[in-house]
Amino acid sequence: MSDTRKIKIGIIGGSGFDDPALFEDPIEREVTTPFGKPSDVLIEGRIKGVSCVLLARHGRKHQYQPSDINYRANIWALKEIGCTHVLATTATGSLVEDYRPGDLVIVDDFIDRTWGRKCTFYDRTEGGPRGVCHLPMRPAFCEKARQAMYQAARARNYPCHEKGTAVVIQGPRFSSRAESLMHKQWGGHLVNMTTVPEVVLAKEAGLSYAAVALVTDYDCWRDNETSVSVTEVLAMFAKNVKKAADVVIDAVQILASDNDIGYIDAHKDLVTSAIMLKE
Repeated sequence: MSDTRKIKIGIIGGSGFDDPALFEDPIEREVTTPFGKPSDVLIEGRIKGVSCVLLARHGRKHQYQPSDINYRANIWALKEIGCTHVLATTATGSLVEDYRPGDLVIVDDFIDRTWGRKCTFYDRTEGGPRGVCHLPMRPAFCEKARQAMYQAARARNYPCHEKGTAVVIQGPRFSSRAESLMHKQWGGHLVNMTTVPEVVLAKEAGLSYAAVALVTDYDCWRDNETSVSVTEVLAMFAKNVKKAADVVIDAVQILASDNDIGYIDAHKDLVTSAIMLKE
């Protein structure tokens, strides 16, 4: 028997989703959470008939640096407004030769090198959940959502890698060469500044979460490689960001067409089983 429940897909991104024709009947919603305000207003509407909510991770004016983003408020707000999924885009540097600038990567794991970021909802914040959540992070991302993104990229013949481990650094500075070489030696494929704690919190919220990374540069690990340049990163991002947006928009349709959404219940059950309640 098919599952008749409706899905609503949150999209965390910015550039590439600013086409005024993209959203049908858009409504701006201001949401306040127990963890404060999200990065910007939530834009709710439909993409080809599917309920979606758009949130600019850094704010629409890109006013928040990676370590200052209120990730908890962002994810909580999307869940509060009824999202069952979150599809995200992220700009990344490459740590391997075969992941070239302009390529897409459907991230499947991470190494966390951030510090001081709020990584759980379960910290006794008033209005938040109670208990301690020891959440397993294998797999870190929702495989159903990941495969929807990969299918979308393949259908458009975009250069796309099915897997990739993102080393998430604190920022806002880029890595030193020694750090870049270390990240490469650890087995990282990508380096960025925002995947953690976003993926952790989405999983803790019981959401189906996946991210498509757009490779903008080779970081600085290669011999004779110059330092990462903001100008070059922005130019590569602007040239290729439509690919990532197309993948997200097409993945929305793929996920919406799937009648079996029991995996969403599995995400929620995993969270329930991970909570320890103090007597």
